[in-house]
Amino acid sequence: MAPFLAYEDQGGADPTALPLVLIHGHPFDHTMWAPQIAAFSAARRVIAPDLRGYGASPVIPGLTPLSTFAEDIAALLDELGVAEFVLAGLSMGGQIAMECYRQFPERIRGLVLADTFPAAETPEGKKTRNDMADRLLREGMRGYADEVLHKMVAPYADARVAGHVQRMMTSTPPEGAAAALRGRAERPDYRELLTQVTVPALVVVGADDEYTPVSDAQAMHAALPDSTLHVIDSAAHMPNLERAAEFNEVLAAFLARIEN
Repeated sequence: MAPFLAYEDQGGADPTALPLVLIHGHPFDHTMWAPQIAAFSAARRVIAPDLRGYGASPVIPGLTPLSTFAEDIAALLDELGVAEFVLAGLSMGGQIAMECYRQFPERIRGLVLADTFPAAETPEGKKTRNDMADRLLREGMRGYADEVLHKMVAPYADARVAGHVQRMMTSTPPEGAAAALRGRAERPDYRELLTQVTVPALVVVGADDEYTPVSDAQAMHAALPDSTLHVIDSAAHMPNLERAAEFNEVLAAFLARIEN
């Protein structure tokens, strides 16, 4: 059976190396991980799906809860024959990674949480997300993308990075983005779950991230029993693109620690 999700599957030369699974944020697609796919696929298998409603994956209008995103990822990895792996997610992708750990912790050997936070949505936040979903369905992605670009990446970011981020945002189907926003508004609180994580974790955040500030990353680091925190200077919400070399160096050290 063909996988439901579109995805990129690279590398695998070393069969003893743990596969690395990368979950993108909103409203992006798997190409936000291009520097990591290039860097890590030389030594291990790297799998980066387009979440449902994003990129080349099918669009299902309505409401997509985080649990459904996690089920999609489990089904894809089943199809690809990947039993155990290191799981990394950024922003919404980090929240999906937490949901994956809730659903199938026995498969996850390491957890990377980048520029994300574990708390449930506030009543005000729920209204904001649902209002934004309505707006995207009404107006499309362009206006929103223009407004948030320099919160996603810092104003001083490389123009090529900013251009890539804007292209991902404007090419996202509004129906998929809206469904994710509505589902994310109803997400559970993962703070207690983090205290029960039994595998090594890496928490990464851009020093200038306005969406998920350093204080959120510090709180996750304190909650996780075995975690490393790394703050990347001169980066906002997407340090994996804004400061790819430093992000990759930190991730490589984390992977080496798990496997040694």
